[in-house]
Amino acid sequence: MHLFYHPALLPTDSLGTLPDEDARHAVKTLRLGVGDPIAVTDGRGNRFLCVITKADAKQCTFRVERVEQTPARPFAVRICVAPTKNMDRIEWFVEKAVEVGIERISFFFGQHSERRVLKLERIEKIAIAAMKQSLQSWLPQLDEAVPFTQLVPAITEVQRFIAHLPDGEVVPHLARQALPGTSCAVLIGPEGDFSAQEVQQALAAGFLMATLGTNRLRTETAALTACQVVNLINA
Repeated sequence: MHLFYHPALLPTDSLGTLPDEDARHAVKTLRLGVGDPIAVTDGRGNRFLCVITKADAKQCTFRVERVEQTPARPFAVRICVAPTKNMDRIEWFVEKAVEVGIERISFFFGQHSERRVLKLERIEKIAIAAMKQSLQSWLPQLDEAVPFTQLVPAITEVQRFIAHLPDGEVVPHLARQALPGTSCAVLIGPEGDFSAQEVQQALAAGFLMATLGTNRLRTETAALTACQVVNLINA
């Protein structure tokens, strides 16, 4: 069954109208018509099982038959990452992270960041498309980019890690430190890595240093790896 996104739909609603973009996709691309079943999510865990009541070039309306609630996961994954210079790479991370499962993505600008501007509008569209493609009912929270020094004190997850491996030091892998069944935040640095001051700020704030392996990873690869490690620990 095709899944659509309607953030304004309420569990008490019996009728609804698909947003314009989803309506065009349903009618013109998928060629859905009156009587066809569809699913609609509000991105907050509610999935509405519906039947199309009108489908034309201007509008696609539906009747809600049943509402199913998808409970939030018993753990939460938050990845805090510096946007890459090439936006395609960070967009790839967002798409894949949503597909495998993530609760929150926070962006920050570090001392070594090459990108200093980030617009969330396109990233939000990518996250919504990935949520629908993977048939999920929860849309992750996406946070505007802020300076690293502002982000670190605001992170309150139970487990907090900074992905960093200093030369010549032995640091435990994230998989050996993260615990299942709770909230976990992981800091992923920019292409130029964290500065020494940023590492010290994170450690002073209670973050633990963790490695993602001995290979040097691109920012987006490290971010997705951290996301999947926490997911697998909770599998």
